[in-house]
Amino acid sequence: MGKFSFWPELASNFAWEVDALYIFIGLICLVFGLGVFLAVIAFALKYKRKSDDEIPEQIEGNLPLEIFWSIVPLGISLVIFAWGAVLFFKMSTPPAEALNFSVVGKQWMWKVQHPEGKREINELHIPIGQPIKLTMTSEDVLHSFYIPAFRTKMDAVPGRYTTSWFEATKAGEYHIFCTEYCGLEHSRMIGKVVVMEPAQYAQWLKNGNVAVASVAGDEPPEVVGARLFEEQRCVTCHQTNGVLGPMLAGVFGHNVKLQSGETIVADETYVRESIMNPTAKIVAGFQPLMPTYQGQLSEDQIIQLIAYIKSLSKNDGQAQAEHRVENEG
Repeated sequence: MGKFSFWPELASNFAWEVDALYIFIGLICLVFGLGVFLAVIAFALKYKRKSDDEIPEQIEGNLPLEIFWSIVPLGISLVIFAWGAVLFFKMSTPPAEALNFSVVGKQWMWKVQHPEGKREINELHIPIGQPIKLTMTSEDVLHSFYIPAFRTKMDAVPGRYTTSWFEATKAGEYHIFCTEYCGLEHSRMIGKVVVMEPAQYAQWLKNGNVAVASVAGDEPPEVVGARLFEEQRCVTCHQTNGVLGPMLAGVFGHNVKLQSGETIVADETYVRESIMNPTAKIVAGFQPLMPTYQGQLSEDQIIQLIAYIKSLSKNDGQAQAEHRVENEG
């Protein structure tokens, strides 16, 4: 891993765009700051009081000048706002084909799981040229996952999920930092991203050493989640006749109607809340019978259960598509 420098190298699809915006803001500040500084000096010299009895000339104002120095800063501010908004929405919307990695912050380490099931601590191996989506949370306090070379930073918040995405454009090793003070070992909560060629990454997935010895091995999270679904007896209510609890196939990513009359999208945060605090949002037509799993499941296990519920929706969609094809045939 290269030595950390004041100006990190550009290694992702967003890096130059973020830098360009900051450089533009910096130049605007420099130009206007220098202009104000020179104007202060010039006016101080020009209008210096010549004698004690001198009476300054009364200046009534200049409307065109006042309009000019109001409209120009407003226009520059709107340019910065529009530029930043476009970049923000671009960085907040991962493409559908992105590989989804789960990241869990914990004092004082980063735990990563690949979509194929491979696990790492304080390391993230990824292929070059492939969009990478990170779904993040924290087991304890607020952390923040920051990769300077990619110009990407996102908080890992206890009790909820945040997402970030990027596409590495240059092979190599890059620093990971936690940028939220999270305790005495905060400064040691560091790691690295290893960007590899696709063939090299595929070989690493097959043979690479892992940093975590897991009871579940390197099984995909949805496979482990399916096992947890059985072990925790979730099947009793959610995969039988749908009388005690709502059926979960086809739910994820779709609207769910609640007893309150509201409609909410069944995303990662909603599913997590339904597991940890099941009475918070009751689905219309059902009673609050589900017990809480607060303190019984780790964040890794919750992520695995969510991955399994996602797979139910995916499989249900595939089954419906196949059914339509058969009917058309």
